[in-house]
Amino acid sequence: MWNEQRQYLQAQLAPQEQLLWSGQPQSGIVFRRSDALTIPFSLMWGGFAIFWETTVFLSGAPFFFKLWGIPFVLVGLYMIVGRFIVDAKQRAKTYYGITNERIIIVSGLGKRKVKSLNLSTLTDLSMEEGANGSGTIFFGPANAAFGWLAGTPFNSRGVQPPPSFEMIRGAKAVYQTVRNAQRASLTPMVRVPDLTAE
Repeated sequence: MWNEQRQYLQAQLAPQEQLLWSGQPQSGIVFRRSDALTIPFSLMWGGFAIFWETTVFLSGAPFFFKLWGIPFVLVGLYMIVGRFIVDAKQRAKTYYGITNERIIIVSGLGKRKVKSLNLSTLTDLSMEEGANGSGTIFFGPANAAFGWLAGTPFNSRGVQPPPSFEMIRGAKAVYQTVRNAQRASLTPMVRVPDLTAE
């Protein structure tokens, strides 16, 4: 896994660019704050859709009515179970990097997307840290509503998160690495410690 991280990130580096840290989000199935809203809604949606479709089949309704309920059942199943699997797979293919010049986020299950943030122009930087030391670092203004509304039907305004290193281990140390790299990008003579050497 470590070699895979390095491979994807090293491929993005310029000739004189130095990789200071690399990592990935927490693996496996995880629950977010927004699931406090999404899970009850998805159970109601999916439960009603399955009940409707079962009733239609058992009642011998016309074929059109049988077809009508299938998309709603599929959406319900995705909201109840499928989205957790897709989310886990996406995180497994997401790679984070800090270089002496920028923040790099490589993501995407099929087509690879690369997000770069220049350290010298990065203004908003914040961190949420859990009791176990893992957390999320935000590179931009963090909207408080996003944590609860993200990925839910209640996000009617389309609240979008800033770029982030989501659910990483040792968030505080990584946060300090970003701050050190920022200072070094403004004062090139300062040497930034290379955490990948440890």
